[in-house]
Amino acid sequence: MSIKECTNLLRANPLFRNLSDEEIKHIISGNSYRIGKYKKGSVLYFQNEKCSTSDLMLSGSVVVQSINDDGNVLTVSEFSKGDIIGLNLLFSQKDHYPMTIIAKSDSTILHMKKEIILELSMKNKNFLLMLLQYLSDRSVFLTDKIKLISGKSIRQLILDFLAFECHVQGSNRIKLTITKKELAERFGIQRTSLSRELQKMREEGMIDYDRDWMETNVPNKRAWESSEKVECASKYTS
Repeated sequence: MSIKECTNLLRANPLFRNLSDEEIKHIISGNSYRIGKYKKGSVLYFQNEKCSTSDLMLSGSVVVQSINDDGNVLTVSEFSKGDIIGLNLLFSQKDHYPMTIIAKSDSTILHMKKEIILELSMKNKNFLLMLLQYLSDRSVFLTDKIKLISGKSIRQLILDFLAFECHVQGSNRIKLTITKKELAERFGIQRTSLSRELQKMREEGMIDYDRDWMETNVPNKRAWESSEKVECASKYTS
């Protein structure tokens, strides 16, 4: 990837958008950065590995995953072109990755050293403000993620997912942009557990689905929640 392409991708990110040409050049010059290329399925960072750079996704996508004692894979978040990885850990006293980061597809990443981020923060007030905003937004996102998966049955997780996608796509019949396996990983459950609950919901006439789409026969989220109360939540957590 050329210097010009790196510069354009930096400019496209809100954090770096207002930097001067000289500041951008400083980031991608000398030994303050390196470009890493990763094949699909390769591990970028293992759990408990020290975070020493802030990483800008130049192409591809990566996922942050955790595996619990039961072998369930939880996909906490996904990063794609233009996103930043590791910035929330870079200046933390606990600067080790709490989960494993894996390339979901072939990916190219710009790794920026801690020193360059610190230098920009000290010299550029706007950069510092955008940095603080980014860190705050990430904190809110992770809090919402925890609320989503904590204490909810599999059925509740499915219904929340459907409510959001139906709203976004404007239809009770939605196109699935992820596989059932990826959806199970987002929920932190086994693929078989998800399939079992989907089948139960289809038998009860609540939904219909195929590999590429899913349709709900329940008119709104309030009705979904009312239906859910009839069932014992623990019944669907196996």
